[in-house]
Amino acid sequence: MKKYSVISLVLLIVMANDCSKPKPRDANSITLTFWHSFVATTLPILEAMIADFEEENPGVKIQAQYVPTGDALVQKLITAIQSQTAPDIAWIHSDFLDNLVNSRAIFSINELAGDDSLFYNQCLPDIFPQLLPPITFRDTLFALPMEATTLALLYNRDWFRQIGLNPDHPPATWAELDSFTMQLCSDSNGDGQPERYGFYVPVFPASGPLNIWMTMQWTPFVWQAGGEIFSNNQPTFASEAGVAALAFWSKLYHQQKFERFSMAHDMGFISQTVAMIMDGPWNLPRYRQYVKFDWGVAPLPAGSAGRASYLAGESLVVFKQCVNPEAAWRFINWFLKPEVQRTFAEKSGYLPVRRSVLNDSDYVNFLEQFPQQKSFNEQLQYARGRSLPDKFRVEVNQCIAEALESSIIGRIAPEKSLKVADEKIRRLLSSETE
Repeated sequence: MKKYSVISLVLLIVMANDCSKPKPRDANSITLTFWHSFVATTLPILEAMIADFEEENPGVKIQAQYVPTGDALVQKLITAIQSQTAPDIAWIHSDFLDNLVNSRAIFSINELAGDDSLFYNQCLPDIFPQLLPPITFRDTLFALPMEATTLALLYNRDWFRQIGLNPDHPPATWAELDSFTMQLCSDSNGDGQPERYGFYVPVFPASGPLNIWMTMQWTPFVWQAGGEIFSNNQPTFASEAGVAALAFWSKLYHQQKFERFSMAHDMGFISQTVAMIMDGPWNLPRYRQYVKFDWGVAPLPAGSAGRASYLAGESLVVFKQCVNPEAAWRFINWFLKPEVQRTFAEKSGYLPVRRSVLNDSDYVNFLEQFPQQKSFNEQLQYARGRSLPDKFRVEVNQCIAEALESSIIGRIAPEKSLKVADEKIRRLLSSETE
């Protein structure tokens, strides 16, 4: 991910065009463009869901366009907004949403829903409350979650058995994660370079496209140590808890010489090069297809303050360049139906965004057949919503990622690297320019 300091300047162009939207086309010939960055295994599932929507809504077509990464999607959106060719609907991560809101590029949900009492009385209260604060600005909701995710620990049960660990007892604490990691490491020829690793420490270049993924995985460790990342729109991660979380990651990274590990986390797990990884449920269809060993999913190990995971997900927004916002709202509202959420969750691995789906008998029966997917749902009891600032989210994530990278890779003391990031963010948030 790159810094998008230019994004607000580009998006301000939209403000001049709010009042010049064309009139909606004939409702019998509506085509809505929809940009997204779902992982490859989700694409056929999404296409099937769109086909179901079109069958239920004759005359409305959804033209879905896949952009390989969320980072590339934002770049594409910037260009499209500038040239007045933005999509009608986009799937977007909440970390990119502040710029769209502050530049008046998207409709609020109130504008789209109007007097839809069914939405306000039945749908909205049923959405997991942790998902709403990151997409709410100044008490106004600007997006709706399309799917939900938690973060869990995936582990190789066969590998546990091979070294005498109980496969029914994954690491329950930081101390056990530390101990199991080293027991699972293997340097069979004694050259000082492990051939197999115990735990994947998700450290990526702070200037690269995975910096948000790194900070998201670090966040539960701060919570597990009793801290917060943000509070009242100010950074709080440079605390005793933040230092403990970063020091723990650094220890796990260096004691297994992880700087020499060159594979992505999923390929490392599938190839049995790494025994334990953290991941979300969107990769479950891929693991079911390619993993050829006994594997399990468990809660993240508990720190001194207990267990914690996040509940997050991507959301749908409607751009003000859309000439058929009523039809766009129909699509978003349709995707939130309990039966649609259940079907999408069953096929894609994602969690539903509505709480009532968890009590659906068909969904309960489905989860009993897939224990790994059931384990992700069980993380909901430990799941918390991420607290994000209301501006400069991209730049803030960059600062946190730089602190993690400089401490772990550069071996700078955690308290020093976090303090530097804290000071940068406070200066940024206090500035007048957005």
